Amino acid sequence: MKRFHVHVAVANLDQSTKFYTNLFGSPPAVQKEDYVKWMLEDPRINFAISARGHEPGLNHLGIQAENETELNDVSDRLRSASTEVLDQGVTTCCYVKSKKAWVVDPQGITWETFLSIDESTVYGDDDEVNAALDTLRKTACCAPSAETVQLDIKRQ
Repeated sequence: MKRFHVHVAVANLDQSTKFYTNLFGSPPAVQKEDYVKWMLEDPRINFAISARGHEPGLNHLGIQAENETELNDVSDRLRSASTEVLDQGVTTCCYVKSKKAWVVDPQGITWETFLSIDESTVYGDDDEVNAALDTLRKTACCAPSAETVQLDIKRQ
């Protein structure tokens, strides 16, 4: 059974950890100096927060598969929903080695599909993925054209 994933960037990890621990009525499953994750069964969700220099707020959403069959199924649906898919393959992110792919939805929200393979002692480097996702956001069907952006700048 797949698990919904939410990742929120936070300004204060300690305060947010206390808040979400109380909200979920459960301690974190993973707790690092810059990252905390709850693996909840009710509701079935992988909820993560991090303090890694990103603007506070929603970082990304995702669907976590439990096996290759589920990952292939959700990846096929991802490809049918978006013309631009970033296939990252096997990588280390969020202290886990995973196989994943990314898209940006029409509103500009980043989505990932992934299968966790093994734990990791390092967070991983997401600079390359963030740069690629920025490119996807700029080419998304809802992104303003260069002409529109130039007009908006002239009006200001």
